[in-house]
Amino acid sequence: MHPPLTLHKHPMCAQIIEEFQKCHVDHPIAKFFGECTDLKIQLDRCFRQEKAVKRKANFEHSKKLQERLQTLRKETTEISTESSVQA
Repeated sequence: MHPPLTLHKHPMCAQIIEEFQKCHVDHPIAKFFGECTDLKIQLDRCFRQEKAVKRKANFEHSKKLQERLQTLRKETTEISTESSVQA
C-alpha cells in the first residue's frame, strides 16, 4: 500500500507517480496481473528515500530547537538565581 499519490506532497517522486498512474490507465486489467509492478517497486523505493530525507531534515531541525531550549533554560536559571541572591 502506498500513500495518496498527490504530486504536490511528493515532489521527489513526481515522475514515477505520473508513470505509475499512466500505467494503471493504460492497462486497466493487466495491472492486476503485475503489469505495473516494476513501477510500484520504484515508487516504493522513491517514497523510502523521500522519507529518509524528510526524517534527516526534521532531526536537524529538532536539534536546533533543543539547543535553543537549553539556552533559554540556562538563561532562565541564571536570572532566577541572581534574583534570589539579591533578595
